[in-house]
Amino acid sequence: MSFTKIDARILEKIRQAMGKDSVFTDAESLENYSHDETEDLRYQPEVVVKPSTSAEISALLKICNSHNIPVTPRGAGTGLSGAALPIFGGVSLSMEKFMKIIEVDTENLQATVEPGVITEEFINAVSAHGLLYPVDPSSKGSCFIGGNVAHGSGGPRVVKYGTIREYILNLEVVLATGEILWTGANTLKYASGYNLTQLMIGSEGTLAVITKIVTKLLPKPQNSVLMMGSFNTNEDACAAVSAIFKAGLNPSALEFMERKGVEWVIKFDDIKFDLKSGVEALLMIEFDGNDLDEIFKDCEKANQVLESFKCTEVLFADTAQQKEELWRMRRTMAESVKANSVYKEEDTVVPRAALPKLIKGIKETGAKYGFESVCYGHAGDGNLHVNIIKAGMSDEDWKHRLKHGIAEIFELTTKLGGTISGEHGIGLVQKEFMSIKYSPVHLNLMRGIKSVFDPNGILNPGKMIPDYN
Repeated sequence: MSFTKIDARILEKIRQAMGKDSVFTDAESLENYSHDETEDLRYQPEVVVKPSTSAEISALLKICNSHNIPVTPRGAGTGLSGAALPIFGGVSLSMEKFMKIIEVDTENLQATVEPGVITEEFINAVSAHGLLYPVDPSSKGSCFIGGNVAHGSGGPRVVKYGTIREYILNLEVVLATGEILWTGANTLKYASGYNLTQLMIGSEGTLAVITKIVTKLLPKPQNSVLMMGSFNTNEDACAAVSAIFKAGLNPSALEFMERKGVEWVIKFDDIKFDLKSGVEALLMIEFDGNDLDEIFKDCEKANQVLESFKCTEVLFADTAQQKEELWRMRRTMAESVKANSVYKEEDTVVPRAALPKLIKGIKETGAKYGFESVCYGHAGDGNLHVNIIKAGMSDEDWKHRLKHGIAEIFELTTKLGGTISGEHGIGLVQKEFMSIKYSPVHLNLMRGIKSVFDPNGILNPGKMIPDYN
């Protein structure tokens, strides 16, 4: 791809459109916006822009489109796939000033929010009205809701409440050519032509820039109970997952954690947890609702299922503090792994009954290529995060041979009926593996959609869709 460098004349146009206080070219800003949470990758933009209105973004994109300047939209920078990295320089478009919760509509159980609102702040704001927004990724305390939409993010409660796709009713977006439009309607049903709202979800800023979000909300459950089951093997823990649902249970969360990850997070975050000898895997199961007696009945039934899969011990979080401590252990696991070792994180997802075969295959692939792995994730919906640890691999093997091992993991995932990302997105680092899952026809359809929305290819170029062979 060939793009125009930003010279003094173009920079002045941007400053006039944005205001000089929203445009940054100093070394510190360029460095801060050169990376996100994806490994140790860095790509420096030529300019950082922080608009605060849709009209400003429209003006910016008109300038960049007319001069063929790449624009990389950016949320909070918590992504793990490299989607916010400005790999061709150009403009890093930060959405951090879009931080208003515009309305919480308690009559229609909806909310309108700007994309720079921190997800947990939004969850807490609607909770104050007795409502639930159930999309809660591990980084909810720092990630932006706009980034969640752009990546199709999930979290533990997807298993009961569904993915983010079920909660986004309508979006205001700015197209690459500067037009501002709403993609749909603020209604629960939509059968009026192509669903552009759904097309935007998971598009990673390659089709348009999201500036307003209308979400569906639910009544908030009054109670929840959290239990933890211990297993001597990963396979036994994973096999128990689908059996829980076959028993007619509907947990609000069902998380898998491998022993090594628990050991690291206990040290990293000083968490008090008695990890017993011989325990190799844990399942964390939550049930919620309004009737506490019914919740405990579900827990008893789940306990019976766990015992039939060689569960060695079941613990219940007796207090709110214990519950919070267990959730903190799960939510800080990614950070603890990153602090312990050079790593790469993959985001596999399969039908949940295939989880035992998936984790067995991951370990076999690691043995073949010489890497270790720490696995954890949203087992209830078949979503397993695979943290590949460099361990004893040589720098040469890590740089050149590892990708063949990752490809084999994705080939297995696809063979088991899954796909190569459940919620982290494709971005830059997974792009080369898209052909494992998708045919040339499928990829060409994606390229065609991209060209319709962004004819000059300025929006987040080099992401998600592989280049033509």
